[in-house]
Amino acid sequence: MRNKTLIFTMCQLLITSLFLGMAMAQNPAPGRMAQGVVTLKGATIHIGDGNIIENGAISFLDGKLTYVGNANAAPGGTVHDVTGKHIYPGLISLNTTVGLKEVASVRATLDYYEVGDINPHIRALVAYNTDSEVIPTLRANGILLSQAVPEGGIVSGSSSTFYSDGWNWEDAVLKKDDGVWLSWPAYMSTAINAQDLSTLTKKNEQRQAVVELLKTTFAEAMAYAQIKNPSPVNIRMEAMKPILRGDANLYIRAEHAKDMIEAVRFAKEFNIKKIVIAGGDQSYKIVDFLKENDVSVIVNPTHRLPNNADEPVYLPYELPGLLQQAGVRVAITYSGEWWRTRNLAFLAGTAAGFSKMTSEQALQLITKNAAEIAGVDQEVGTLEVGKHASILVSTGDLLDMRGNGIEKAYIRGAEVKLDDKQKRLYMKYQEKYQAK
Repeated sequence: MRNKTLIFTMCQLLITSLFLGMAMAQNPAPGRMAQGVVTLKGATIHIGDGNIIENGAISFLDGKLTYVGNANAAPGGTVHDVTGKHIYPGLISLNTTVGLKEVASVRATLDYYEVGDINPHIRALVAYNTDSEVIPTLRANGILLSQAVPEGGIVSGSSSTFYSDGWNWEDAVLKKDDGVWLSWPAYMSTAINAQDLSTLTKKNEQRQAVVELLKTTFAEAMAYAQIKNPSPVNIRMEAMKPILRGDANLYIRAEHAKDMIEAVRFAKEFNIKKIVIAGGDQSYKIVDFLKENDVSVIVNPTHRLPNNADEPVYLPYELPGLLQQAGVRVAITYSGEWWRTRNLAFLAGTAAGFSKMTSEQALQLITKNAAEIAGVDQEVGTLEVGKHASILVSTGDLLDMRGNGIEKAYIRGAEVKLDDKQKRLYMKYQEKYQAK
């Protein structure tokens, strides 16, 4: 009996210690909106549309920007002197699985993939996890908004855009169901030889069957949309209505030029007005086509080698600049690499260094352009009176690793804490080794 009591007590202590450890590792609580007018004065203000204000000031009240201009004419209120610092709009990360993935090897922490091929009704909105340990690492590097995107199947579901702060998804969401995601079948497929890990490129034998399935799905969706009061309600077809009405984007995952052209023409056949290419590895080859059809592009991570052996080695770095110079609306992302999303600003910095873009133009890849693509440009993306007070204060150039030092971050007028798990671990082990 005594042994049983001892074992029970030890179990209680173990469970208690586990819960205490979890409590100590919790993310910071969401920020609280400031009371009264708050003014940040003396910084260099990067508007996000290519313009800069030297010795500027920015004020906000009740979560909205009320003044952006010269420091000499700034209103009062609670004034913070940020002389010598830089103020930027909050960065926006599109096409991510942040909030839907946590630990790749732990299935219970993954909620980005649904069984089946045609799932337009699947919503990232209700799966978004505001307690993710990844999210605070984004805030610390300036990313205040993320677009959570479902993956898997042919039609994956709808994405939503979230702030990097909030108790739950209802608090964090900025725009619900901004678009439906479709993976276009490529002409060519790549297989990996398990013996020597070599790659083999061959014709995609399943392509035509997938295209026919998509044609059938979209035709049925158009027919369903004509029914005023459908009974019973088809949730899959209901989810397609916004893209057919032009209220939401159709995001098409495609890499090769021929695939992109075919996918855009397919969408035009069904009179879809808002088309966005996600990936666009060869989009530089068809810039005139993209511009003529008003197609935006979300470029995949560019800190990589070219995908084809005959391409210039710096092409990935140059790609965003080539599209921007041609007049194509382009954003940049860390698609599929949610754990690296915190480095988004440096993708834009590299794009500026390897193209004819200025730093202010490169900033638009992750602010203004991204906001316009996601349909949230009335609230965020640039620092303008009336927009949300979602801003950053950095010690230097936000797009440069040497200057990116976020000292303050506000989301809708609430100052958010910049602590995260990585910083806590750094301090823990710094103390450990300094003590020796």
